[in-house]
Amino acid sequence: MLVKNDTGLIVVDVQGKLARLVHDSKSMVANIAKLVQGAQVLGLPILWLEQNPDKLGPTVQEISELLAGQSPITKYTFDAGKEPDFVSAVHSTDVKTWLICGIEAHICVYQSASHLKNLGFEVELVGDCIASRSKTNKKLAIAKLTAKGIGITGLEMCLYELVGDCRSEEFKSILKLIK
Repeated sequence: MLVKNDTGLIVVDVQGKLARLVHDSKSMVANIAKLVQGAQVLGLPILWLEQNPDKLGPTVQEISELLAGQSPITKYTFDAGKEPDFVSAVHSTDVKTWLICGIEAHICVYQSASHLKNLGFEVELVGDCIASRSKTNKKLAIAKLTAKGIGITGLEMCLYELVGDCRSEEFKSILKLIK
């Protein structure tokens, strides 16, 4: 079970034209925006990655506006775990479990999630908050990550798991996001 006191969120490369070209992009972007807002309501640490932003462009506005108080971590490797600033940021938190979302599921999300698992973190892929250009590649990423012991969750599932109780102060805010 996810515990809000030791869970964080990583947003991977939801940038430029590619973010609009992935399968079911409109739904994915909307779900990631809700996930980011939910993480903020719950006070989770959020790390935000951008792959080669000079070439791919910035994070889409719907998400970057929500993260305006912080800067993205720039990376050039597909595996964020090979970026020293990212590794430092991951280790500077009290997080034991990372939720991961973004694009492309079978490249940067897959490699970064695998690396986090190898570093000893628990990792949960938010299945309705990831995408690839093809549905097949998204399914492939989920299958391979599951085989590596990475959990699969969904937007509603993880947020309600983190809230835990309808009497909690965050419940109404989370409910508004999901409806």
